[in-house]
Amino acid sequence: MLEQWLTELEPLLDAYDVPVFVGESELLEGLTGFNLHRGALASMHRPALPSVSELLKDARRVVVLEDVVDHTNVGAIFRSVAGLGADAVLVTPRCADPLYRRSVRVSMGTVLQVPWTRIADWPQGAEDLRAAGFHIAALALADDARSLDDFASDAPERVAIVLGTEGDGLSRAALEAADTIVTIPMLHGVDSLNVASASAVALYALRVR
Repeated sequence: MLEQWLTELEPLLDAYDVPVFVGESELLEGLTGFNLHRGALASMHRPALPSVSELLKDARRVVVLEDVVDHTNVGAIFRSVAGLGADAVLVTPRCADPLYRRSVRVSMGTVLQVPWTRIADWPQGAEDLRAAGFHIAALALADDARSLDDFASDAPERVAIVLGTEGDGLSRAALEAADTIVTIPMLHGVDSLNVASASAVALYALRVR
């Protein structure tokens, strides 16, 4: 960290047996390869990810990210999950890493708070959700989709909200695996929202009261 941060951060580190190094800003930039930090950097071990069944055990609202590849969107979705009270996030094998630095930063650190794991097989893993009592609601444009208002007015007790990749949206297999296809009503010729924005709208509408 920068020397000027040592006094302020020292009380936070007292409970941990970790080495602390002080360096100039040029050294920190050389170590990281970019000039974007808040004066302190840390190196950590990745925690072991929990199993899908462990995450679903007591959850009522979960989000599934199918192949969302933009780290900014992943981070923003995690922030919405934390702020609007969903219980967990499941990410498919090709989804961007929630612990990538940009995801962590955009999420305001909530990727370190929200329980999440990778679902090994998708969309086959939808059966694990259904076996745990979840109603699978896929957010997509479709002729037979229910409006979010209608779905939220009588939402099932346990709902898994499935969000698709930027551009193409959800795969055909994911749509076929869903119990309900849900769409956000739009105006003025706009057909859809950015996936992170859509997650916030859906989570607010389906929040557990």
